[in-house]
Amino acid sequence: MSAIPTMATTHFIRTADTPDLGKPQLASHSWLEPIVVVGIMLASLIVNRRRDSSRSRYLGTYASLEEGEAHLDDLPKSETVCGLTVKNRDSSRWAHHIHSRILQKFPFLVEMFYWIMNYLFYSVTKATAQWLSPADIGVVEVARGHAINVLNFEHKTASWLFPIHEADFQSFFIRNHPSILTMFNRIYSLIHIPGTVLYLSWYYYVAKNHASFALARRTMTLGNLAAFLVFCVYPLMPPRLLPDSYGFYDTVRQGNAESIWVGGKSVNQFAAMPSLHFTYAFVIGCTFLHHSGFLQRLQRKPTQKSPLTEFGFLTLAICYPILVLSVIVATANHYWLDAVVALFTVTLSYHFNRILILLLPLEYALCWCLRLAKPVPTTGDRAWHRASKM
Repeated sequence: MSAIPTMATTHFIRTADTPDLGKPQLASHSWLEPIVVVGIMLASLIVNRRRDSSRSRYLGTYASLEEGEAHLDDLPKSETVCGLTVKNRDSSRWAHHIHSRILQKFPFLVEMFYWIMNYLFYSVTKATAQWLSPADIGVVEVARGHAINVLNFEHKTASWLFPIHEADFQSFFIRNHPSILTMFNRIYSLIHIPGTVLYLSWYYYVAKNHASFALARRTMTLGNLAAFLVFCVYPLMPPRLLPDSYGFYDTVRQGNAESIWVGGKSVNQFAAMPSLHFTYAFVIGCTFLHHSGFLQRLQRKPTQKSPLTEFGFLTLAICYPILVLSVIVATANHYWLDAVVALFTVTLSYHFNRILILLLPLEYALCWCLRLAKPVPTTGDRAWHRASKM
């Protein structure tokens, strides 16, 4: 078999026989999306900055300032995870350093650092998958073989679970609703990185406390790491790269309209399972469900949400994952099974998310090496201010 070139080097070319695939992504996506992401991050730094100068309010209160000393009396010295005690190094002595003060003023910088690290881990999955693939076959053939196996599983072995074929689902929009397909094409990348960064910024601000935010962040991070591992050992060709005989069209990448998030050099074209799009969407949907207060109402617990707010977040919790699933399948970027696997990885990540606390010593060690005092998050400040005024 001849190798199929990835879309990083070739682009879809429309011919007279090509059906209406909707309008592609705007050409401005290649430069506009990074600006949008940077803009969201900068706005997050401002919105989530420390506003209260009251030193007694925070764990980050530093004593004996007039003597030049600094310490955190309540700094967690250790964490217990799965019966293991994790000890942390106290770097609060450097609280007066300029970079410590900047980080304490803008603690959301820590979240930006976490996601940069996530991206670095993702960027090596492409090379790792190539290295693990048999040299005489190559990663392209391995990924294509896996894709055919997935289709056979869905359409034959588990046809009762996947009654609608991906090609038929895409064909429905191509034939009947090209305008909706245009919308799908243009939001495919916007709902991934920019949308997820916006979600993290929002929940960092509105969560009732940092523990609630950290639970969501650890779940998403562990879901990322699980996906990266699968990308390395099970490269999977997305439907859009399969031979024409399978009936798929690459609707997102038409002409030269290509997003930096889907066509950059570090993008792993064979990272289809599990779907990171749906991984993030499922975590976000679950967060909306929790934040709505609907679950508390079912448990007959008091909730401060109005019926309208509860209904709005409940609607988002249901509709957002469904929208993302429709987008990734209709644009031939994922299989149904990719989303199913994402459901499992996210569920497992939620139940075992505290395992990431075992990495805290590395975080404190990094702060120690950088002579940096670990900042106290501002998440939950709004609730504290409201309570203090009552």
